[in-house]
Amino acid sequence: MTAQHPSDVTDVLRSKKDAFHIPEGVIYLDGNSLGVMPKHVPARIAEVVTEEWGTSLIRAWNTHSWIDLPARTGDRIARLIGAPAGSVVACDSTSVNVFKVLSAALSLRPGRKVVLSDNGNFPTDLYVASGLAALLDKGHELKIVAPEEVEGAITEDVAVMMLTQVDYRTGRVHDMAELTRKAHEAGAIAIWDLAHSAGAIPVDLMGAGADFAVGCGYKYLNGGPGAPAFLYVAPEHQDRVTSPLTGWMGHEAPFAFDLDYRPVSGVSRMTVGTPAILALSSLHAALDVFADVDMADIRAKSISLSELFIAEVEAKCPQLTLASPRDPSERGSQVSFRFEEGYAVMQALIARGVIGDFRAPDVMRFGFTPLYLSHQDIVDAVSILAEILETESWNRPEFKTRAKVT
Repeated sequence: MTAQHPSDVTDVLRSKKDAFHIPEGVIYLDGNSLGVMPKHVPARIAEVVTEEWGTSLIRAWNTHSWIDLPARTGDRIARLIGAPAGSVVACDSTSVNVFKVLSAALSLRPGRKVVLSDNGNFPTDLYVASGLAALLDKGHELKIVAPEEVEGAITEDVAVMMLTQVDYRTGRVHDMAELTRKAHEAGAIAIWDLAHSAGAIPVDLMGAGADFAVGCGYKYLNGGPGAPAFLYVAPEHQDRVTSPLTGWMGHEAPFAFDLDYRPVSGVSRMTVGTPAILALSSLHAALDVFADVDMADIRAKSISLSELFIAEVEAKCPQLTLASPRDPSERGSQVSFRFEEGYAVMQALIARGVIGDFRAPDVMRFGFTPLYLSHQDIVDAVSILAEILETESWNRPEFKTRAKVT
């Protein structure tokens, strides 16, 4: 009989693991990078391909409501991030959505030039901000500070505070409500990247007063590789801003084929081109697994798993140094440890069926997805990690050769 950790006996989410396809012999600790496939998704995609596309053809835009899929999927995500119906739309990539909402936010503060962010932000957000500033050519400046210095850097010259709620490298969590309040006190707009938050920790965009938010669909939301991202616009801003990419899907009457652009009312004005129906259908179906789940239960189990992981690693793997906050209330649903040869260790770990990932220069990341991980998985994973470190089996050329994707 397979060992069972005592905490798994009383786990209210324990039955959810059966909803996911997890390869035999794999302990998956990388859901913060790419989520596991829900078992029902292939059948749903097959249905879309063979019946909707295959049989209905172009009629499916109406008969199967393809045209409304970005909004319908957005409403499913809205429930997980504390947003009202009609305020979230699933579309494009996170990077494209950052470009759109940052441009919209800057238009609300035309007299200000500073975009404030931190060095824990995911680099694509910073690249997009720099590129947009150069494109606008109006003297905008991207100001980057340390995460702990953000609050003190919110001054009256800041147009937009743009932060990722959960640091992709360490899992450090910003206080969304407090920093948004500080931004608003200074007259700034608040944008939040929820890539490592949505589906992993409770989020309350409306309660925090966030102005805009973005996030991706392929991490904790399990939408599949390259799944569409999402964006949120607070209700009070929706008819005040326009996407800088004024494509036909954001038009008031796209099939009138007017030569002049008139934005549709609401958050859908932030859409651009024809939605990717196959990818959106995968994401929409994957969200089924959250239908009967309370985010508070996900958070409680996430903390339980991560606390167990830290205790096990620090007891059995003294070579590693904790890179994440020790206080679980200050962490997202991941834990990172530092080790000089972290890349090689991670490759050795993956070769043994325990899948995490690595972020330069020396960070080994482990994601905790409560819907399909057990406490016993954590104990087993750390036992394998400890053996790899003790025997130095990571010290082999094949484990030290860097792949394109780390």
